[in-house]
Amino acid sequence: MTQVLAGDIGGTNARLAIVDTGGPEQARILHEARYPSSTAPGLASLVARFLEETGARPDAACFGIACPVTDGDCDAPNLPWSVNERALAREIGIPRTTIINDFRAVGHGLHSLSEDEVEVLQEGTPVPSGPIALIGAGTGLGQGYLLWDGTRYVVHPSEGGHADFSPTDALQRDLLAFLSQEFGRVSSERILSGAGIANIYRFLESAGVAEEQAAVRDEMAGNDPAPVITRHGLAGTDRLSVKTLEVFAGAYGTAAGNLALTVLASGG
Repeated sequence: MTQVLAGDIGGTNARLAIVDTGGPEQARILHEARYPSSTAPGLASLVARFLEETGARPDAACFGIACPVTDGDCDAPNLPWSVNERALAREIGIPRTTIINDFRAVGHGLHSLSEDEVEVLQEGTPVPSGPIALIGAGTGLGQGYLLWDGTRYVVHPSEGGHADFSPTDALQRDLLAFLSQEFGRVSSERILSGAGIANIYRFLESAGVAEEQAAVRDEMAGNDPAPVITRHGLAGTDRLSVKTLEVFAGAYGTAAGNLALTVLASGG
């Protein structure tokens, strides 16, 4: 049995798993855990904790990290620490250690999804071997794409989430002006991320679009506001949260459409 330590390292959480890749079937997860990443002193400490808790001795390790990776070096903009592949391998005691961009990892796993793991948002007929676009909002806004090289899909990461935000209506233009006063340059992930949900909420409240409920404000105090806003928005229990999700979804759809046009994503 070949065991691989797999990691999804985001700006908020680190998800680690021990995966059996040696069987005849699809890879099988043996152990998994999630840890806060933003308060950890480094990736090696998280790995050490996980291996101690599981008692696992993996043969290799691969970590998808939310940052551009160049020659084994990664300076994550949403994390308080950097990662060097060679140093990490020494620190965790796994010589066969690799770090890659997190959306490169997403691209490699895309064709392993089963039908019940896929949600169709807009019906269409994909072109065989056509380019495929990837986008996902989390702590930041991840993007990537896959291109067919004649025999297989090749995954390409992107940092398109740091491109300038482009408003499409008067309300979004006011949102851009509001955030420009605070941040100067406003990238797409200032809106399309967990922090972006909170930014939209603050803007809409200041613009008088809806009044903030004291109960919602108290619930957000000392907590990550995005899950609170999302929960109330989806439940329809707070008008300001509902409007926040409407603006978020509209901007998200625009970003996805722009990416599809950029890479001519006829494959999906």
